[in-house]
Amino acid sequence: MAMARESLLTPEGYEKLKAEIEHLRTIKRREVAERIKEAREFGDISENAEYDHAKNEQAMLEARIAGLEEKLRGATVIDEKQVEAGVVSIGSRVHVKDQKSGQSVAYQIVGSAEADPAENKLSNESPVGAALMGRKRGDVVSVAVPRGPARKLKITKISAD
Repeated sequence: MAMARESLLTPEGYEKLKAEIEHLRTIKRREVAERIKEAREFGDISENAEYDHAKNEQAMLEARIAGLEEKLRGATVIDEKQVEAGVVSIGSRVHVKDQKSGQSVAYQIVGSAEADPAENKLSNESPVGAALMGRKRGDVVSVAVPRGPARKLKITKISAD
């Protein structure tokens, strides 16, 4: 079996992952078991689409739980007190200003397991996240984008929240 990649999590991400596993193990398992029970009551399970669907859902749920548990086991929680002030690292909140558009954005740098671009949580492995890692306030980083010239982002503030 392949070794799971170590995933880096902020304390908040670790708690969120634990809560999701707990929810799936208790509430979701019960809901799926209830659906299987109801489907059985429809009669002959050899031609019962509801039963097949519920069993497939159960298999997917168990696979998801196993995957999340594996991620949790391989997780290293970042101690935010060890985040070096003034240097971008996992757990840092980084404020950048796009040098072309003048637009300012704040990103939180997180491990890949927690990445959520919609919430401005960027993986340390993403193009922008990787370019910002280890940099300091005032640095300008250049990030390649799929189309057009590279974006130049100036780090205006770094905080460890």
